[in-house]
Amino acid sequence: MSRVVRFSASLDGELMARFEQATLRRGYSNRSEALRDLIRDSLVREEWEGDEEIVGTVTLVYDHHTRELADRLTRMQHDHHDVILSALHVHLDHDNCLEVITVQGRASLVQSLADGLVGTRGVKHGKLTATTTGKRLR
Repeated sequence: MSRVVRFSASLDGELMARFEQATLRRGYSNRSEALRDLIRDSLVREEWEGDEEIVGTVTLVYDHHTRELADRLTRMQHDHHDVILSALHVHLDHDNCLEVITVQGRASLVQSLADGLVGTRGVKHGKLTATTTGKRLR
Protein backbone atom coordinates (compact mmCIF):
# COMPACT_ATOMS: atom_id res chain seq x y z
CA MET A 1 0.00 0.00 0.00
CA SER A 2 1.32 3.42 -0.86
CA ARG A 3 1.70 6.05 1.79
CA VAL A 4 -0.78 8.89 2.15
CA VAL A 5 0.38 12.26 0.86
CA ARG A 6 -1.08 15.48 2.24
CA PHE A 7 -1.21 18.64 0.16
CA SER A 8 -3.00 21.95 0.16
CA ALA A 9 -4.80 23.81 -2.58
CA SER A 10 -6.04 27.35 -2.99
CA LEU A 11 -9.58 27.80 -4.31
CA ASP A 12 -11.93 30.67 -4.93
CA GLY A 13 -14.33 31.00 -1.97
CA GLU A 14 -17.46 30.45 -4.06
CA LEU A 15 -15.96 27.38 -5.74
CA MET A 16 -15.01 25.97 -2.32
CA ALA A 17 -18.52 26.59 -0.98
CA ARG A 18 -20.06 24.77 -3.93
CA PHE A 19 -17.61 21.89 -3.46
CA GLU A 20 -18.56 21.66 0.23
CA GLN A 21 -22.27 21.56 -0.68
CA ALA A 22 -21.68 18.82 -3.26
CA THR A 23 -19.60 16.86 -0.74
CA LEU A 24 -22.41 16.96 1.81
CA ARG A 25 -25.15 16.29 -0.76
CA ARG A 26 -23.36 13.17 -2.00
CA GLY A 27 -22.76 11.89 1.51
CA TYR A 28 -18.95 11.97 1.61
CA SER A 29 -17.56 11.81 5.11
CA ASN A 30 -14.90 14.41 4.27
CA ARG A 31 -13.39 16.49 1.45
CA SER A 32 -10.55 14.02 0.94
CA GLU A 33 -12.98 11.27 -0.08
CA ALA A 34 -14.74 13.60 -2.50
CA LEU A 35 -11.46 14.77 -3.98
CA ARG A 36 -10.21 11.17 -4.39
CA ASP A 37 -13.37 10.33 -6.36
CA LEU A 38 -12.91 13.37 -8.60
CA ILE A 39 -9.29 12.42 -9.30
CA ARG A 40 -10.22 8.79 -10.01
CA ASP A 41 -12.97 9.91 -12.36
CA SER A 42 -10.48 12.03 -14.28
CA LEU A 43 -8.06 9.08 -14.52
CA VAL A 44 -10.83 6.81 -15.80
CA ARG A 45 -11.64 9.36 -18.54
CA GLU A 46 -7.97 9.28 -19.53
CA GLU A 47 -8.13 5.49 -19.85
CA TRP A 48 -11.02 5.88 -22.27
CA GLU A 49 -9.24 8.55 -24.26
CA GLY A 50 -6.07 6.43 -24.36
CA ASP A 51 -7.95 3.41 -25.75
CA GLU A 52 -7.11 1.33 -22.67
CA GLU A 53 -8.97 -1.81 -21.64
CA ILE A 54 -12.15 -0.65 -19.94
CA VAL A 55 -15.46 -1.98 -18.68
CA GLY A 56 -18.90 -0.47 -18.68
CA THR A 57 -22.55 -0.95 -19.41
CA VAL A 58 -24.71 -0.08 -22.38
CA THR A 59 -28.30 0.56 -21.31
CA LEU A 60 -31.08 0.51 -23.90
CA VAL A 61 -34.82 1.14 -23.72
CA TYR A 62 -36.86 0.16 -26.75
CA ASP A 63 -40.29 -0.91 -27.94
CA HIS A 64 -39.99 -4.59 -28.72
CA HIS A 65 -42.85 -4.30 -31.23
CA THR A 66 -40.64 -2.22 -33.55
CA ARG A 67 -40.19 -4.34 -36.65
CA GLU A 68 -36.97 -6.41 -36.57
CA LEU A 69 -35.42 -4.23 -33.86
CA ALA A 70 -34.78 -7.07 -31.39
CA ASP A 71 -33.18 -9.11 -34.19
CA ARG A 72 -30.93 -6.21 -35.22
CA LEU A 73 -29.81 -5.62 -31.62
CA THR A 74 -29.15 -9.32 -31.07
CA ARG A 75 -27.21 -9.62 -34.33
CA MET A 76 -25.08 -6.60 -33.41
CA GLN A 77 -24.31 -8.13 -30.02
CA HIS A 78 -23.33 -11.46 -31.60
CA ASP A 79 -21.05 -9.58 -34.01
CA HIS A 80 -19.27 -8.09 -30.96
CA HIS A 81 -19.29 -11.13 -28.67
CA ASP A 82 -15.61 -10.48 -27.92
CA VAL A 83 -16.44 -7.33 -25.91
CA ILE A 84 -19.77 -8.40 -24.37
CA LEU A 85 -19.60 -10.07 -20.97
CA SER A 86 -23.33 -10.44 -20.33
CA ALA A 87 -26.74 -9.03 -21.15
CA LEU A 88 -29.81 -8.57 -18.99
CA HIS A 89 -33.21 -8.22 -20.64
CA VAL A 90 -36.14 -6.84 -18.62
CA HIS A 91 -39.76 -6.50 -19.76
CA LEU A 92 -40.77 -3.08 -18.40
CA ASP A 93 -44.37 -3.28 -19.60
CA HIS A 94 -46.35 -4.71 -22.51
CA ASP A 95 -44.39 -2.67 -25.07
CA ASN A 96 -41.08 -1.57 -23.60
CA CYS A 97 -37.93 -3.49 -22.79
CA LEU A 98 -34.78 -2.54 -20.91
CA GLU A 99 -31.51 -4.15 -21.89
CA VAL A 100 -28.32 -3.75 -19.87
CA ILE A 101 -25.22 -5.05 -21.63
CA THR A 102 -21.97 -5.41 -19.69
CA VAL A 103 -18.92 -4.77 -21.88
CA GLN A 104 -15.14 -5.06 -21.57
CA GLY A 105 -12.42 -4.35 -24.10
CA ARG A 106 -10.48 -1.57 -25.75
CA ALA A 107 -12.31 1.71 -25.31
CA SER A 108 -12.62 2.33 -29.06
CA LEU A 109 -14.27 -1.06 -29.65
CA VAL A 110 -16.68 -0.65 -26.75
CA GLN A 111 -17.55 2.89 -27.86
CA SER A 112 -18.16 1.71 -31.43
CA LEU A 113 -20.50 -1.05 -30.25
CA ALA A 114 -22.37 1.32 -27.93
CA ASP A 115 -22.78 3.92 -30.67
CA GLY A 116 -24.17 1.27 -32.99
CA LEU A 117 -26.64 -0.08 -30.44
CA VAL A 118 -27.83 3.31 -29.20
CA GLY A 119 -28.11 4.63 -32.77
CA THR A 120 -30.22 1.72 -33.99
CA ARG A 121 -33.55 2.95 -35.35
CA GLY A 122 -36.25 2.19 -32.79
CA VAL A 123 -34.12 2.53 -29.65
CA LYS A 124 -35.94 5.09 -27.51
CA HIS A 125 -33.01 5.83 -25.23
CA GLY A 126 -29.56 4.44 -24.75
CA LYS A 127 -26.46 5.29 -22.82
CA LEU A 128 -22.93 4.01 -22.38
CA THR A 129 -21.72 4.19 -18.80
CA ALA A 130 -17.96 3.96 -18.84
CA THR A 131 -15.78 2.87 -15.98
CA THR A 132 -12.46 1.15 -15.43
CA THR A 133 -11.16 -2.33 -14.72
CA GLY A 134 -9.61 -0.83 -11.60
CA LYS A 135 -6.18 -2.24 -12.36
CA ARG A 136 -4.57 1.18 -12.54
CA LEU A 137 -6.43 2.86 -9.66
CA ARG A 138 -5.64 2.69 -5.97
